[in-house]
Formats: sequence, structure tokens, C-alpha cells
Amino acid sequence: MKKYFLFLSLLLLSVSCIEPKAKNTDTTKKEINTFLDKWHKDAAETNFQAYFDAIAEDGIFIGTDATENWNKKEFMAFSKPYFDKGKAWNFTALERNIYFSKDKNTIWFDELLDTQMKLCRGSGVLEKIDGQLKIKHYVLSMTIPNDNSSDVISIKSAIEDKIIDDKKK
Repeated sequence: MKKYFLFLSLLLLSVSCIEPKAKNTDTTKKEINTFLDKWHKDAAETNFQAYFDAIAEDGIFIGTDATENWNKKEFMAFSKPYFDKGKAWNFTALERNIYFSKDKNTIWFDELLDTQMKLCRGSGVLEKIDGQLKIKHYVLSMTIPNDNSSDVISIKSAIEDKIIDDKKK
């Protein structure tokens, strides 16, 4: 009887330690969606401090212009005048895909955004730092319909040819 009781106790203890993975993933995805939606909303409502608090101290933001590759401090300096005027940017996610590292501390995502520039793509990396999500890297890209690529290339060629030449030197 003692062996049976010991076996049953160990079995119950081991089963109680198993975490339901599907539920945990759903909760985590919900947390990430809430975090990113709030981040975008903070920009739309020009909440400068809250917006930049979401970015890790060593975070990077890459904008749509070829010259926009900023660390957090540079991005804050660029953005401050827009926030101070009460006119930053307004991005709303239309769809978002979220992926996890095995330990769930590193998350990467891509999103299709409704913006003042029409459709854009955002992609990024989040990391849990001291138990809080932080943006480590974010890339914003404008979408170009394939049928219009030639038109867009001709519009941007003069500017970007100079950048290409400078980078090759």
C-alpha cells in the first residue's frame, strides 16, 4: 500500500509540474500583441516617454529612408520635434505574425500596418529584459506593388545612386 501511495503521489506531483504549452503560448502572443499595439498607440498619441520606454537601451530603429538606421538615442533626437508638435505617426496592425525562441525570452515578429504612408511592413525583435518586453530591433518598410516597382525605382534612383556610391567608397 505504501508503494502504491508513493507511486501515486509522485505521478500527481510530476503531472502538476507540466505547463500547458498551448495556453502559455496564446497568453504570450496576447501579451506581445498588447505591447506592440500600445507602442504604436503611444506614437499616435505622442506619448514620447512611454513610446521610448518600450525600446531597449541598446535598441535599433530602421526607418523607410536609406539613411534611417538609428540607435535609441538618435531615434529619440529625430522623433522629439514630431512628438513635441503633437504629430508623430499613426500605425495600426492589420496582421501580425509572432515567433519565439525556445526559452520564449526572444521574440521576433512581422506586421502589416495601416499608416499615413498607406500599407507598410514592420518587423522586429523583442526581448524580455528584467521580466519586461523591450524592442531590440525594429524595421519599417513601405510596400510597393510589384507592378509599380519600375516607377518607384525611377523616382528614387537619383537620390539612392548617390548613397550607393558613397557606401561603396
